[in-house]
Amino acid sequence: MKIIKYLLIIFCFIGMIKNLSASEPDKLSLKITKNLRCIICQGQSVYDSQSEFALSLKVLINKKIEDGFSEREIYNYLVEKYGEWIVYDPILSKKTYILWFLPILLFLIGGAIIINKFIIKKKI
Repeated sequence: MKIIKYLLIIFCFIGMIKNLSASEPDKLSLKITKNLRCIICQGQSVYDSQSEFALSLKVLINKKIEDGFSEREIYNYLVEKYGEWIVYDPILSKKTYILWFLPILLFLIGGAIIINKFIIKKKI
């Protein structure tokens, strides 16, 4: 009975190790497809969408990963082909400075207004 328990534990560990090593490309594929916008659905990511476009893009991404493309190379290829709109998390560039820095600027202006209104006015 103990031998069966030990064999079962060994098989579980072998299965876990096999799944960890085999799922690395799958993790990259999931990460990329969750960060891409479906052009057909427009409200869903490629990961969530079941449109023909999304299904073909998933196959393309898996093929690119198998061919040895890096994550950045895949994004660059897709942005070149479909435009920057396809990526949910755009790259920091001259075109996207306002997108990245506007929230920080609004936060600082809001903080200055709050400090001015509540802290400085109370001292006077």
